Amino acid sequence: MEYDRTDLSLDRLELLRIYGYGLCMGAADALPGVSGGTVALLLGFYGRLIAAVTALTPRRAAAVLRGYRSDRRPRALEALVEMDLQFLIPLGIGMVTSVVLIAGTVSSLAASHPVALFGFFTGLIAASAIALGRSLEWSSSKHVGVAIAGATLALLVAADIVQLPGGGRAVIFVAGAIAISAMILPGISGSLILILLGQYVFLSSELSAFVRALGELVTGGSIGAAVGPGTTVALFVAGGLVGLVTIARVVRAALARQRELTLVFLVSLIAGSVPAPLHNIGETHAWTTETIALTAAWALFGAIALFALEYLVGGFDPE
Repeated sequence: MEYDRTDLSLDRLELLRIYGYGLCMGAADALPGVSGGTVALLLGFYGRLIAAVTALTPRRAAAVLRGYRSDRRPRALEALVEMDLQFLIPLGIGMVTSVVLIAGTVSSLAASHPVALFGFFTGLIAASAIALGRSLEWSSSKHVGVAIAGATLALLVAADIVQLPGGGRAVIFVAGAIAISAMILPGISGSLILILLGQYVFLSSELSAFVRALGELVTGGSIGAAVGPGTTVALFVAGGLVGLVTIARVVRAALARQRELTLVFLVSLIAGSVPAPLHNIGETHAWTTETIALTAAWALFGAIALFALEYLVGGFDPE
């Protein structure tokens, strides 16, 4: 589909359609199954998404900020068109809407029904690795070596053998850089990265607390209640912005040069991440026969849900 990026005007129906795209992408990225990038491929706007994100550069942002001067307004308008903000803004609002809604549900379920939640996530992750891996080449020694490297890295991170450098706020920033850049890539979900890094439940809770504190401000709540979780959210978003102009570009360059091997690595990361949600169950429940059986049942349900979605949309293709 061709888009006229010289026209900054959008009718309400087009805005609503793009917002709906954002809702779908946000829902996919807020759950550790199919990525937002894969959803963009399925819905037919992945090319426009990549072009718009790639156009987000400091040079263009500076040109927009200098638009307050009349002699620089033509260049500012040109930069706005190049960045395709009339597409990215409603898309981003839709994504944020989905993520906020799902984060609140995740925070509640993580506290009340961790076996069901993380068992379901385990099934989603395992099924998505199978669904995405079907179309890839695994026969050559190079492909097998890359697959082993990706799965091993994920397993080491999930077991806390390999950790992010630093701690506290630095981890939140780096997690944002990796996770948000993953959101636009076909195959791997941003929430899966957060589960792998052990930040998913914490960040979901912080986002929910921030939104709740903002809502309470209307009824006379304290602004201090929003500062703590708001700082966490701001750090994560800042890391995400850095990731979009650094990590995401590196991965896109790898896809351009060695697409098949890069996709094998990404899908292998997903496969190696299958045990990651189980650590959350182990923190609150002993691994009794009943716990194992319930976890397996919810994992089966998650796998069935993913394969049913794959069937309905005609298959997931990381290409």
